[in-house]
Amino acid sequence: MSLARFSAWWNDQSENFYLCFVKNDRWRYITDGLGRTLEVALAAVLLGALLGFILAIIRSTHDKHGRLKFLNALARLYITVIRGTPMTVQLLIAYFIVFSELNDKVLVAILAFGVNSGAYVAEIIRAGIVSIDAGQMEAARSLGLSYTQGMARVVLPQAVRNVLPALGNEFIVLLKDTSIASFIGLDDLARGGSIIRSQTYQAYIPFLAVAAIYLVLVMLFSKLLTRLERHLQRTGA
Repeated sequence: MSLARFSAWWNDQSENFYLCFVKNDRWRYITDGLGRTLEVALAAVLLGALLGFILAIIRSTHDKHGRLKFLNALARLYITVIRGTPMTVQLLIAYFIVFSELNDKVLVAILAFGVNSGAYVAEIIRAGIVSIDAGQMEAARSLGLSYTQGMARVVLPQAVRNVLPALGNEFIVLLKDTSIASFIGLDDLARGGSIIRSQTYQAYIPFLAVAAIYLVLVMLFSKLLTRLERHLQRTGA
């Protein structure tokens, strides 16, 4: 009896799998959505890293030397607002208010996620800069480097190495957060599963597939990050 029930269950799942992914080439919703998810995540993390580095330098310069007071005030306001409001609300504000005239949902998502990530990256990098001994900058200045050159060539490389695990975790969080891009109608990976559900009335197979893909991506990037950390520890680069 158990074998017969298992056989019937397996046949049902096979039919559901065919209905969700094979019939009418519905698997394309998943693959196309995966491509958009990676596009948004990778572009947003680059934008976030750029903003984060700029903000971290402004804040650390003000903390150590009292310079750039106005820029530091703007940076603190930006970080406070971004870190104090939900990502979903920020995405909706970006799509319906700030960038309402843009017709490119991918670009809006990249800007929204990149601006959000920049606030967190800024604090991560600033913590890394603070962790570097002040003597490193003094040594750089004694060698004739300017403050900007010393920061770019001496302090920041060491700071990034120290906070690399935190930066990797921020990228992973950003990758998973892109699943809310479907709120603005972007056909990403999560929305691909939702479209399949709406057409087939099957929920668990497409959503479990989406969850499995996110899990594989996170595990892959975590593995790459671990290898990079070991390489830096081994070579001292």
